[in-house]
Amino acid sequence: MDEIQRLINNLREIPAMPNVVIQAINLVKDPNASVKDLANIISYDQSLSAKVLTLVNSAYYGFSQQITSINRALALIGMVKAKNLIITIAMRPMFTRQSDKELWKHSIRVAVGCEYFAKHKKLLNSDEAFVLGFMHDVGKMIFNMKDPLFYETIKERIEAGERPIDLENEYFGCNHTQTGIILAKKWQLPVLISNVMKYHHEPNESSMVVACSLVNAVDLLVQDNYKLEDIDLEISNTLGIDFSTSRAEVFRDEILEEADSLFNKLSI
Repeated sequence: MDEIQRLINNLREIPAMPNVVIQAINLVKDPNASVKDLANIISYDQSLSAKVLTLVNSAYYGFSQQITSINRALALIGMVKAKNLIITIAMRPMFTRQSDKELWKHSIRVAVGCEYFAKHKKLLNSDEAFVLGFMHDVGKMIFNMKDPLFYETIKERIEAGERPIDLENEYFGCNHTQTGIILAKKWQLPVLISNVMKYHHEPNESSMVVACSLVNAVDLLVQDNYKLEDIDLEISNTLGIDFSTSRAEVFRDEILEEADSLFNKLSI
């Protein structure tokens, strides 16, 4: 932990969670809150409002009629999906470096993949699954702040079969699950998100094994250099999904197509 604290202390500024995200997370936890309350938060931010409407009217959601009202848009997609959308859009400015953009794209792919399996395999709430996938690697932002070229310089070693988490430990003396927990505490994230950020590389050490196993599997599935044997058999058994056959390639293609469509819309 000393290495992590030293790394954190040497950084000029740890990113703050956008206030609109904090408000959205707190609202969704409030049983008395309504879609109208969430719409009121968004309405104060014209850029966020415009992006939400653009996405709700995209093929990703597939509504047949043009949606022009924030209230109507949020009513159609629901509170939790709206929260996920706000988190995804509002956190975009935090991913400004080129290395962050790669992290941003990967985060969206894992988010969509987690949502995909949660929905089709009934593993957990699909709306919750999306944000778990999106947030799992945010600890890497700390390393991008410290050395923006780090992940670029280790690409060849990763392609040769080494794990990024091991290379982080070698280079920084700590890894992104540890820096992620620092951010989770700073941002006061819910326990489930924090747990996945900490244990997605070691799901069996978590008390929330299914959620962590899902993120672990999808994290590997959407990698550019993915191979059928990459996902541990124990993870497959926990999730009840066979990743060892060509069917996994079908899952992967469907997830990447959907995720890249969302990524392109968010990048406009």
